[in-house]
Amino acid sequence: MRSIYPYWSAPKNIHAFTSTRTGGISCTPFDSLNIGSQTNDILEHVSENRRRLIQAEQIPSEPYWLYQTHSTTVLDISSIKLQSPTGIADKTQIIEADATYTWQAKQVSVVLTADCMPVLFCSRYGDEVASAHAGWRGLCYGILEETIKKFACPRSDILAWMGPAIGAKKFEVGHEVKTQFEDADPEAKKAFKVVNPTEQKYLADLYLIARQRLNSMGVTKIFGGDYCTYTEQDKFYSYRRENKTGRMASMIWFE
Repeated sequence: MRSIYPYWSAPKNIHAFTSTRTGGISCTPFDSLNIGSQTNDILEHVSENRRRLIQAEQIPSEPYWLYQTHSTTVLDISSIKLQSPTGIADKTQIIEADATYTWQAKQVSVVLTADCMPVLFCSRYGDEVASAHAGWRGLCYGILEETIKKFACPRSDILAWMGPAIGAKKFEVGHEVKTQFEDADPEAKKAFKVVNPTEQKYLADLYLIARQRLNSMGVTKIFGGDYCTYTEQDKFYSYRRENKTGRMASMIWFE
């Protein structure tokens, strides 16, 4: 099992990582450490993969697994009772959201991705953390901004790490996506490169857009943006590359 760990200046009591696709029991096309239960994989396999990941990373409590819908909903899990051991069995506790925040020690914030960008946050004092699922829709409509608003500390004291997402050389979008981003923020124009003028196709740089959005909220301590889920097939799942595929988990908590 191999995980990706942020290279950032977070306090020593902060624990954070993104899982990769290796070290689990799921079969093709979910091979092998699929953490996503909404992928049509065998749920017993997903449950075992989650158990293995929790054990390997010495996770202090059961993560609060979300049903992600590309929304801008951020859930404060500081006082929420945890789910069942796999986060799968008790469907009555499934809540739709695309980010979680907590000020509670040892409470794990997690999002699942496979091309969309996971963004992990912490305060400089290590007493607040959050994770956000930033696909293009969530990123465009404000998931990062809504997550930042949950923090009690000054925004200048927030650190952000952009985890593995589809890279700028592989994320092709149409004119309508480009227009939506530019309508939300004219600066987004810098993140698009035309590749097919006739069909109005562009390559979009999600990492650059995320930096723009974070900066606009006063968050300047930004790290990551070093991976491409589409091209690094041995490490990551990619929905754009494979469509039917698994999900990685990005988690953060503090001691």
